[in-house]
Amino acid sequence: MSHSELPITDVLRKAVVDSGLSFAALERETGVLRQTLMPFARGEAGLNITAADKLALYFGLELRPAAKRKGK
Repeated sequence: MSHSELPITDVLRKAVVDSGLSFAALERETGVLRQTLMPFARGEAGLNITAADKLALYFGLELRPAAKRKGK
């Protein structure tokens, strides 16, 4: 499954986990509190839109319209 087929939350969570950065480093780099990042990375909590936006910008991710599927 490509990134374009995953929910935004899954893409952001994978980027956080795969970054190899500590939560303290991510907090310094993004401004998203580690108290928010830790439960998010464990799949125990979501993110508010501001935190999601900061992480997406940091990791170079962008939201685009999906290609329209036939019959829809």
